[in-house]
Amino acid sequence: MAKRLQGKVALVTGGASGIGAAHARLFAEAGAKVLVCDVQEEVGRTVADEINRNAGTAAFFSLDVTNEGAWAEAVADAVGRFGALTTLVNNAGAFAPSGVEAETNAGWNRLIAINQTSVWHGIKAAMPALLASGNAAIVNIASIYGIVGSPGAIAYHATKGAVRVMTKSVALEYARRGVRANTVYPGVIKTPMLGDVPEDALKVLEEGIPMGRRGIPEDIAYCSLYLCSDEARFVTGGDFVVDGGSTAL
Repeated sequence: MAKRLQGKVALVTGGASGIGAAHARLFAEAGAKVLVCDVQEEVGRTVADEINRNAGTAAFFSLDVTNEGAWAEAVADAVGRFGALTTLVNNAGAFAPSGVEAETNAGWNRLIAINQTSVWHGIKAAMPALLASGNAAIVNIASIYGIVGSPGAIAYHATKGAVRVMTKSVALEYARRGVRANTVYPGVIKTPMLGDVPEDALKVLEEGIPMGRRGIPEDIAYCSLYLCSDEARFVTGGDFVVDGGSTAL
């Protein structure tokens, strides 16, 4: 385990909590140097400090993923601090349920900016450094709602479905240039994103999962760990569902 990402430098967005923080901790444990990126500065710095106390290597960068210019600064920070950038995990995201008639232009545009456009900005900003490494990996964290539908969340579905096909496009464009790109689709995971969901509603969600429980952030991070390691050197453009069997129904 300790050597699976030895020599890698990873930039992880949404790294202050939930799935992103699990990525940062696990990747550092596996030997990567990690730039923890988030708009939540205090908790993000706490994650980086914790990694460093546990003999890993990490730093925090305050990044608004909707700001294209800030992306260039984040990549420059990673390269300047750690000497390279080999690994990009586009994890930052938002969920705001709203149906076809209730959704507004403002709500739609906000989710598109956070969940979809930011992925393009991140890949575009990071690509020169990833190409320079000669052996790079991108993981885009989508959602099972980028594969299947549900009522009352049209903008969220639109963004996550877009990430799926964007990733495949990137994978094909760079397949012979040393950059791999894959998508991971979390199911219902215990993260702060579900913090406002009533407990009775969460129980209903869990009852609908074949394994009978929600996943934890580490379940997603372990999938990404494989995809970002050299063990996955022949894997690109792939779809990796981590959902306790939900989409098998």
